[in-house]
Amino acid sequence: MILSSTERKGDARERLLARLLDAFDEALPSPEVSLREIAARAETSHALLRYHFGSLSGVLAAMLTAQRSRDNEVLFEAARQGTFDDFVAAIWRTYTRPEQLSRVRGFFHVAGLAAYTPQDFREFIDSLDDLTKMLASLAEREGLDAKQALTMATVTIAAIRGLLLQEVLTPGVHSEDAVALILRMSKIPRTCPGP
Repeated sequence: MILSSTERKGDARERLLARLLDAFDEALPSPEVSLREIAARAETSHALLRYHFGSLSGVLAAMLTAQRSRDNEVLFEAARQGTFDDFVAAIWRTYTRPEQLSRVRGFFHVAGLAAYTPQDFREFIDSLDDLTKMLASLAEREGLDAKQALTMATVTIAAIRGLLLQEVLTPGVHSEDAVALILRMSKIPRTCPGP
């Protein structure tokens, strides 16, 4: 079978992305490093990185999207057996581990760049609703209608991201009480009549 140049380019991009992920493990390179430094650590060339990802921001977005996808696979597996509250707690534990700090910082860096040029970060943006969809599914399983479940999941993820941003900007200020408050707030719609 003969592969088209687009298929070959896609395969090469995926191999290069796997190489980057192996080189940096759980971490995400800082936006202050150069493509040359990233290429050296991954034992590749900066020209290949530029060709396949466009820029340092493109490298960061691709790595972050892949890392978050791996995290989500683990979280989704846990969610199959757990509750809405269990899943919220698992998300919080996953992203507040010390080894996740570079990725959490990178998430907000890439999200900020995507706010200015969303067309350059489509894959990253498209991946942002994964956790929301899973939380909504759990909320439906626990008795909410689809619209209420999606609203509750959206607000919950927004609150978690806000707390994570606070943790990045003022480390050590967060409190597990804040996560408990999110969970208590998530119970309110279940007792209120629908629209």
